[in-house]
Amino acid sequence: MTQDADDPRRRYSPPTEFLHRLLKADRGELSAVVAGFGVFFCLFAGYAMLRPLRETMGITGGVQNLQWLFTATFLTMLLAVPAYGALTAAVPRARLIPWVYAFFIANLLAFTAGFRSHPESVWLARVFYVWLSVFNLCVISVAWSLMADVFRPAQARRLFALIAAGASAGGLLGPMLAGLLVGIIGHAGLGLLAAGLLGLSLLGVGILLRWRARAGAGMELGTDDPQRPIGGGIFAGFSRIARSPYLLGISAFVVLLATASTFLYFEQARLVAETFPDRVRQTQVFSALDAVVQALTIFTQIFLTGRLAARRGVTVLLTAVPVVITGGLLFLAYMPVFGVLAAVMVLRRVGEYALVRPGREMLFTVVDAETKYKAKNVIDTAVYRGGDAVSGWVKAGIDALGFGAWLAALGGAARAGVGYWLGRSHDAKQQGCFCTPV
Repeated sequence: MTQDADDPRRRYSPPTEFLHRLLKADRGELSAVVAGFGVFFCLFAGYAMLRPLRETMGITGGVQNLQWLFTATFLTMLLAVPAYGALTAAVPRARLIPWVYAFFIANLLAFTAGFRSHPESVWLARVFYVWLSVFNLCVISVAWSLMADVFRPAQARRLFALIAAGASAGGLLGPMLAGLLVGIIGHAGLGLLAAGLLGLSLLGVGILLRWRARAGAGMELGTDDPQRPIGGGIFAGFSRIARSPYLLGISAFVVLLATASTFLYFEQARLVAETFPDRVRQTQVFSALDAVVQALTIFTQIFLTGRLAARRGVTVLLTAVPVVITGGLLFLAYMPVFGVLAAVMVLRRVGEYALVRPGREMLFTVVDAETKYKAKNVIDTAVYRGGDAVSGWVKAGIDALGFGAWLAALGGAARAGVGYWLGRSHDAKQQGCFCTPV
């Protein structure tokens, strides 16, 4: 009689036993960790290849017009959220992600054709910029919804950082490929590669859904069947947020995150545009910055985040980075030069990817399925891009006054306070019933 790959009684080879100890994964969890890692590796490798292209397209339309692109992205999100709400109400969770990803694969193929036929089109560049900003949040949001649905809260504390390391590994490979290949296969070729990786990620999705019932959240009483639609109205995500202090707190945290990110993003775009006028060179510079960030993030996720979360809880993940970045922004206010900006930008992104993002996703492991797939999507897309749009216009308005860094630092301090409250609220919910409504 053969033993199941996830059977805790199974005898593993010495290398596999070592891997369990290194990753702090219990027996029976390693296959899910590998599948989750693979999903995010494929998603971020494809996105990271396209991200430098997006930055180049944003500069093509004029750095002074970036706030318009942010606003267009937010308006597009507002149109997309009801459509996604209708889809989640009618389609079982087991088929939701394949349908969403198939839609975006078709979009990528259409852009590939456009880049071949109109490579210098400014309007195509602007449309692609907006589309990729929507694509990024949508595909990653539903993937994290799946993770929050598959893993139990205690498992999430130990394993989410390892799974998120797949995003960092893909994010490391993606910009390297973009820098090496953009001069050979062009922007259209990068689009085709990204479409293939998006399709490949669906293999891991299937593995995770099967594992859920065997060893994950599906073992808990009262969990919903992923083979049935979630139900609810198309605006249920908005209404759930409005009624829940917990979700409103997460929304506030995300808006404050977007404010700091937008400030640094605009400064990066301005300085790169001034320093590197060639479009291919710009793509290579953005790729190099992404590669540095992802390499540092992988190390932190594998050796620090999971251990920190298991010992200190979610609260420390949500507060440490805002405190450090607040200090960096204050230093930038005193010394507004490219070197300082680059250091703060790298520090912020490493902290967000390695600590804050896993911590923020852990917040959704203690809520019900409709909140995980609907309210979470609203927060990750419409709320996040709304924060981008508002902060983009605010930055454009205060640049002449010269105190943007001070305001960003104040926002960082506020985010640390909100993060502390959210972490404590998560711990209280985890001690209560599993997957509680909010």
